[in-house]
Amino acid sequence: MADPCIITPGTLRAWPLPAGDARDKRGRGTVLVIGGSRNTPGAVLLAGIAALRAGAGRLQLAVAQTAATALSIAVPEAKVVGLPETPAGGAAALPQALLELVAAADTIAVGPGLDDVEETGKILDTVLHEAAPGTTVVLDAYALGALSLRPQLLEDGRRGVVLTPNRVEAEHLLGRELGADLGAEAAALAARHGAAVCLHGHVADPDGTVWREESGDAGLGTSGSGDVLAGLVAGLLARGARPAQAGCWATYAHAVTGQRLAPRFGRTGFLARELLDEVAYTIATV
Repeated sequence: MADPCIITPGTLRAWPLPAGDARDKRGRGTVLVIGGSRNTPGAVLLAGIAALRAGAGRLQLAVAQTAATALSIAVPEAKVVGLPETPAGGAAALPQALLELVAAADTIAVGPGLDDVEETGKILDTVLHEAAPGTTVVLDAYALGALSLRPQLLEDGRRGVVLTPNRVEAEHLLGRELGADLGAEAAALAARHGAAVCLHGHVADPDGTVWREESGDAGLGTSGSGDVLAGLVAGLLARGARPAQAGCWATYAHAVTGQRLAPRFGRTGFLARELLDEVAYTIATV
């Protein structure tokens, strides 16, 4: 593996994001986030707002039915669809109305806030079957757990997938403990699944190219931070960014926004939702 490329503002300026049609929300893409059990709808909220802050034009959210009304009030910019629930409050099968949204979405993020790996596997299987060939997909949280149990889910040759694992999820996907070289581990995951990978400040493309972001700090290790990252990736994909490009821009924006919050809240005192109010500025000022 070649040495990683360091992600800097110069790196990103040389790899500009697609502008889309700024006059038309459809021209900047539609993001659908599927996740959120009865007890964790906030993960979908964080991912969805992050997608809008990254520049997506339209947002659609799917969450457990009992949380749907509250989420629609909390995120008035989004169309919210309720999902059937398991007895424990987890999201279950996708209703017909949601299948229509899956078929029409530009980017689908699956996983934030889901809490049942078997049900998530069924949801993911349906999404990958019903989504249009050109639809990009972000897999996060329990969707990665489902993929670790059923790696064949991505064997249909679909491109335009980004995985956003934390260290534990990466170990499940690899079936072993992580080594010290996270860039190499990200590259191994990318090659195994034919997908771009964002892993703890490292981004890998299936072609073997690896990038590293060096400004991320301890404050990003907070509840909901990964949901924000997944949403940023989804929003950038919806705008037309390529998978590894979306991963690099999102990883940089996530890390640098944390740096910008640290003087106000300390290195470990800011909340994931506070990233949302700053990240668009970070992207705009690259």
